[in-house]
Amino acid sequence: MSEAHAPEAASHDHAEVDRHVRAALVVFGSLLVLTAFTVTAWSLHLPRRSAITLALLIAVVKGSLVAAFFMHLISEKRFIYWVLALTAALFFPLLLFPMLTAPGAVLH
Repeated sequence: MSEAHAPEAASHDHAEVDRHVRAALVVFGSLLVLTAFTVTAWSLHLPRRSAITLALLIAVVKGSLVAAFFMHLISEKRFIYWVLALTAALFFPLLLFPMLTAPGAVLH
């Protein structure tokens, strides 16, 4: 009998599937709750800047949940940290580029 058909392997595979399904359901529930927060935040009639900040914060949390669990990026920690550092290193020069190259907008 091969290892794939051994009873221990079958119970391990079943437990692994149960763990993934449970995680997916928790993430799904979290996304539903965060969507309810978004709708509730809209009905609060906050000032525009606060409303946008809150909406972006909720969107970042929701996007992070989707990326981490449904795209399986939670297990890619080392690679994710490298990409995050590269993004941060390139973001700030791109942010400053228009200010440094626009005519008459030289930083003093």
